[in-house]
Amino acid sequence: MTYHPKSEFMTVMMTRGFLADCTDYQGLDEALSKGVVTAYIGYDATAQSLHVGHLMNIMVLRWLQKTGHKPITLMGGGTTKVGDPSFRSDERPLLGPEQIDANIAGMQQVFDKYLTYGARATDALMLNNAEWLDALNYLDFLRDIGRHFSVNRMLSFESVKSRLDREQSLSFLEFNYMILQAYDFLELNRRYGCLLQMGGSDQWGNIVNGIDLTRRVLDHEIYGLTTPLLTTSDGRKMGKSQGGAVWLNGDMLSPYEFWQFWRNTTDADTGKFLKIFTELPVEECDRLGALEGSEINAAKIILANAVTTLLHGAEAAAAAEATAREVFEKGGIGDDLPTLRLSAEEIGDGISIVQLIVRSGLASSGKEAKRLIAENGARLNDEPLTEAGLVLDAGALASPVKLSAGKKRHALVQLGS
Repeated sequence: MTYHPKSEFMTVMMTRGFLADCTDYQGLDEALSKGVVTAYIGYDATAQSLHVGHLMNIMVLRWLQKTGHKPITLMGGGTTKVGDPSFRSDERPLLGPEQIDANIAGMQQVFDKYLTYGARATDALMLNNAEWLDALNYLDFLRDIGRHFSVNRMLSFESVKSRLDREQSLSFLEFNYMILQAYDFLELNRRYGCLLQMGGSDQWGNIVNGIDLTRRVLDHEIYGLTTPLLTTSDGRKMGKSQGGAVWLNGDMLSPYEFWQFWRNTTDADTGKFLKIFTELPVEECDRLGALEGSEINAAKIILANAVTTLLHGAEAAAAAEATAREVFEKGGIGDDLPTLRLSAEEIGDGISIVQLIVRSGLASSGKEAKRLIAENGARLNDEPLTEAGLVLDAGALASPVKLSAGKKRHALVQLGS
């Protein structure tokens, strides 16, 4: 379908690669052209931090605000108690209220970097669906809301169908999730005039449910927009590194490690990621993405600096680049490398190199660390590490020791608090 948008927001969505699908392109575009549109994305509080997999939709909210509209970050204080079954093979572990509140506080630290919250027309709102879900009366809810849902139709949604096709259990608790999410859209429209729900393409069924429910109950015209499932050029889901999730909170992943994740982008993904994760002009993103050979590395540094600056600030980005140059170009240690500090009690009579590799985050298990050593992928102070049985004592760790896994992942280990 070829559609030429009138509104600045829809133009950004289409030209930068944010748009997968929309329930009504023209209707939404006209609403965006007429005045301030309030839109939301929901986030369940299942972890203490958001990760890189969330960053595409956070950028969507940022662009929404930059183009003159009002974003809502809806925290799932209520729905987290149920758990989203979408495209999962098992039920999520259920969290208690205290852990959910702590997770929301951790996630808010990230949103504050990208959005301006306040009371003005286009200032963002942070809301919690526990505000209306916790107070629901079950029988009233079944009668007033449940009657609008067809079980036959709910079973046809891909997120549910794929689970049932694999003969994996889907609990009644989880089955209720899509009804609760639909009710969120109804309440946000009723309370805040919210016209648009956005989310990843895996949320299409949940979004459509909310639109149908709001039309039936309030007879209001509202819209849904989804972003594509983002994969790297080699087909992997975006957001995972060799060390696990790429967290957005600095206390869970250092700015240097975050910067390095982007610096390690493959050549084929550089242009696409510049459009999605930075605010550089589209033409410049295309130019940089088309570079080849050693020149593409300069584009990757621009990408890493721009993304890190948005999240952690310009100083952190500059420090990360300086550390990378020190480590890679001069073979030095670098001031900003992730550091594992051990007490004398922890070291005792000595600590194995395998333990140090695991604890510094360069390997996920002792087995992986040993394989890294056996395949000549580990280095100690830039020298090949060949002995998996090596033990370091407190004297050896009195000054920082540099561990490396491959050419791009490094950490320091030293004695001290």
